Amino acid sequence: MIILGLDPAIRVTGYGVVRFHSASRFEILDCGVIVNQARLAHTECLRRLAGGVRELIAAYHPDVASLESPFVGRNASTAIILGMARGAILTALAEAEIPAYAYAPTSAKRAVVGRGGATKEQVAMMMAAELGIGVERIPLDSTDALALAVCHGQLAVRSAGAEWLGKPL
Repeated sequence: MIILGLDPAIRVTGYGVVRFHSASRFEILDCGVIVNQARLAHTECLRRLAGGVRELIAAYHPDVASLESPFVGRNASTAIILGMARGAILTALAEAEIPAYAYAPTSAKRAVVGRGGATKEQVAMMMAAELGIGVERIPLDSTDALALAVCHGQLAVRSAGAEWLGKPL
């Protein structure tokens, strides 16, 4: 099972592509970021974001996607912009008929590190240690996306965990 994890944002969206062989055996196929410069209009950022997700889909043919669940902070404008980024991502996934699931950041970090309040650095270090790769190969902005992919994979490949998946977005 190949899972595309995505941590949506309008300027820097992290991604992680993980192949699961079993609940305890998986590998990172790719991780990185889709970057939009601050001077770009939101509409251009959304076009580039959807295009980046389409490229990842074409390259890795994921079976499923895992995104960070939305949250509402104190700034309504930020929540609206985040919603637009999620919409661009979900549109690209829907076009490819890839089901998407959402998880809280704390659940994703707990799946990887064992603690929901883990830092990006702790997630990167745990992933590097688990997979035997250099921590410098994991961009910090992609750590939450990798954790989201691992979180979904651990639930999906376990027969008992499938009942916790819920409905796709």
